[in-house]
Amino acid sequence: MYTTELSKTTNVASTEDPDKLAAFEARVAADEFIEPKDWMPEAYRRTLTRQISQHAHSEIVGMLPEGNWITRAPSLRRKAILLAKVQDEAGHGLYLYSAAETLGTSREQMIEALHSGKAKYSTIFNYPTLTWADIGAIGWLVDGAAIMNQVPLQRTSYGPYARAMVRVCKEESFHQRQGYEIMMAMCAGTADQKRMAQDALNRWWWPSLMMFGPPDADSPNTAQSMRWRIKRETNDELRQKFVDITVPQAAALGLSIPDPALRWNEAKGGHDYGDVDWEEFYAVVRGEGPVAKERIKARRDAWEEGAWVRDAAAAYAAKRNRKAEAA
Repeated sequence: MYTTELSKTTNVASTEDPDKLAAFEARVAADEFIEPKDWMPEAYRRTLTRQISQHAHSEIVGMLPEGNWITRAPSLRRKAILLAKVQDEAGHGLYLYSAAETLGTSREQMIEALHSGKAKYSTIFNYPTLTWADIGAIGWLVDGAAIMNQVPLQRTSYGPYARAMVRVCKEESFHQRQGYEIMMAMCAGTADQKRMAQDALNRWWWPSLMMFGPPDADSPNTAQSMRWRIKRETNDELRQKFVDITVPQAAALGLSIPDPALRWNEAKGGHDYGDVDWEEFYAVVRGEGPVAKERIKARRDAWEEGAWVRDAAAAYAAKRNRKAEAA
């Protein structure tokens, strides 16, 4: 999964050493990785901390809509696959929290920011999963959009983030395939099953397009993120690629994209598509999504109920350290 990029003003502080800043930008322009102990502008550090932590939050919160269906999967095979997928998402969150910690913010601080509402996560997870077809749509569309976002991040300028994304992208590619395979099975099934698949596509199509973030014209951070190689492609470029790849996949399933304005544009070699409802997008960002409050409550409850495990692990580690010091 991937967090929706939200626009925040990021300025390179005028107090930065100009020689160090010039050397940093030269390294980035040469496609060198920036490592944790390297000098970096504070604005670069803040931008990455926000982006990577939001990405991690999205992986963890993203377990909830699918985890809701583990006990209700239609077969043992589907249950095992979904359980493995949710477990993968937990691992992705851990990789990303670890990468973000190298920038100087503790995991506890990041989690507190999530629970308090200060930090954001992908808006897509504030929508409910109503039927089993939604699990297929999430794998096909949501993970498909995530892959579109994440593949360029394997070449992002910050080394720990880029390296974490290599494994994440490999696993997300399997997630997308299992989602599409669910949709294939449903579209080849009964008329009711195919209607269920179409209904899931209808509900998840537009939120999936929102995953790429606001239009480039309304995303003032994009230019700086591109310059620093944090991003490699703009929101609108990635959204266009996603539409062009997904439309023929829907046709192969015999499903219709819920966009009457969708049509092929020969001149640009891509599809034209309708306007995204950005008012809905920003409302969901503000925490007004259909199940936004449930998602945060579930994360807070899990954190509080798991306190005894963290305390026990810390006590055990302290005991081992005392024994090692006494030896």
